[in-house]
Amino acid sequence: MKTPKLTGLIAAPYVALNADASLNLNAVESQVHSLVASGVSGAFICGTTGEGVSLTTAERMAVATRWCEIAGPELRVIVNVGHTALGECQALAAHAQKIGAFGVSNFAPFFFKPGNTNDLVDFCAGVASAAPALPYYYYQIPSMTGVSLPTADFLRAAQNKIPNLAGVKFTFENLMDFAESTRLEDGRFDIVFGRDEMLVAGLAVGARGAIGSTYNFAAPVYNRILKAFSEGDLLAAQAEQARANAMISVFIRFGGLSAGKSIMRLIGLDCGPVRLPLRSLSEAKENELCTELEKIGFFDFCSVLN
Repeated sequence: MKTPKLTGLIAAPYVALNADASLNLNAVESQVHSLVASGVSGAFICGTTGEGVSLTTAERMAVATRWCEIAGPELRVIVNVGHTALGECQALAAHAQKIGAFGVSNFAPFFFKPGNTNDLVDFCAGVASAAPALPYYYYQIPSMTGVSLPTADFLRAAQNKIPNLAGVKFTFENLMDFAESTRLEDGRFDIVFGRDEMLVAGLAVGARGAIGSTYNFAAPVYNRILKAFSEGDLLAAQAEQARANAMISVFIRFGGLSAGKSIMRLIGLDCGPVRLPLRSLSEAKENELCTELEKIGFFDFCSVLN
């Protein structure tokens, strides 16, 4: 399958929830409009940031349906169908194809883990076969799955077993493996970089597209990184990366995903609480977060709403 490579920024959206933690599908329209207005080219839904593993299969299908209904041609929707059960992955993948998603992706099973690359490939081949008309991306995220088998080895073993294999969502710090993966088969595979805090480094070793959570609320600063790098202005790219990393430092210090949902609320796009076992920030903590973001000038470069 010949698929155009993903370029630019692809956001990993937060799942919008009501106060009682039920789905708030009405918020998706505002999320889509904000991403498009901020120069984002795609959405990787129901992944880590989207709390996919905390949603039921029916909820994940409902979220995917809504995103595909609203996104339109300006926003490519890739659906994470990762699950510990192959059958659930396949049901989600088949559904993604039915509703017109751009592509599907899954991470490695993370309870019973694949013991070697061939076992991982066989699992992923089963997932990809349920959506044969869509590009398939393996989702490499060892920090959450505990599976760190090299993606270059995965691609070598999978290229003849997964006809719709497009590439990898690479959320890992191993830049040697990333670079090797981008060079395989004369650059055949689309290796999409997934560490916001290392975007300049990813670009330096071959990244063309990037998927990240902070692109939901700070896309302009990352677009400046992409522009500066493409123009050969490494110093400007590094300066913008430093600005982004000051924000990421605050983001991490206040709880990562939970803080991200608070930041969405602070820019005017309320995605509600997080689901247990995660815990939303208290009002006092959210106010403290806002103060810290003001200190680093975040509201001068945050995403726009529409």
